[in-house]
Amino acid sequence: MVRVPMAGIMIVDDERELLSLFSEMIRTFGHDIVATETNGERALKTYGDLKKRPDLVILDHRMPVRNGLETAMEMLNMDPDQKIIFISADASVKRAALDLGVVDFLEKPFLLKALRDSIQKALVR
Repeated sequence: MVRVPMAGIMIVDDERELLSLFSEMIRTFGHDIVATETNGERALKTYGDLKKRPDLVILDHRMPVRNGLETAMEMLNMDPDQKIIFISADASVKRAALDLGVVDFLEKPFLLKALRDSIQKALVR
């Protein structure tokens, strides 16, 4: 297995329990959480305010105010090289997310091993 360096990761999901779970697990994978947000609008503000962009963004689709597709599009407009893992229970948005340029799509619910593997794959790209 390729050794993946520690990364700074931003997580955006409107379910606070999932934010907490993902944050805890990602830290056990050896990465830092640089920011978390619960909707796309606040995520874009926080993302724009970060002095150093995250190495990776984990982004949910169904959120209040601004959905994941809109948020991913804006983030990629700000930084076309941003790596985004898109997560959603709505598999119908997979093609649209991948067409935007996200590096992976995980359909909820997924195993935490799938999240770890997706992060590792994204970071060595």
